[in-house]
Formats: sequence, structure tokens, C-alpha cells
Amino acid sequence: MNTELEALESKVEQAIGLIQQLRAENEVLKNQIAAAEAERLHLRQAMTQARERLEGLMDQIPEDA
Repeated sequence: MNTELEALESKVEQAIGLIQQLRAENEVLKNQIAAAEAERLHLRQAMTQARERLEGLMDQIPEDA
């Protein structure tokens, strides 16, 4: 009986350790996703600005050129 309880305790401790590890990994992944989304937004804004500048330059080119 005591051996069975010790084995069960060991398995529970392993499960708790795995849960803690997975929670930590999940937090890291959430942070990486947030950073990637912020970078995507920044790049999207930069692309919009570049497109607007390019359109402005194209408007300055004469039609017959």
C-alpha cells in the first residue's frame, strides 16, 4: 500500500512539473505572438506609407512620359 502511494505521489509530482513547464512555455509563446503581431502592424503601417508616397510620386509623372 505504501509503495503504491509513493508511486502515485511520484506520478502526481511529475504531472505538476509538466503542467508548470507547459504553462511557462505557453507564456513564452503568448509573448512571441504579441511581439509578432506588433511587428506585423508596424510593417503594415510602413507599407501603407510607402504605397502612399509611391502613389504621390506617380501622380507627379506626366501622362505622356
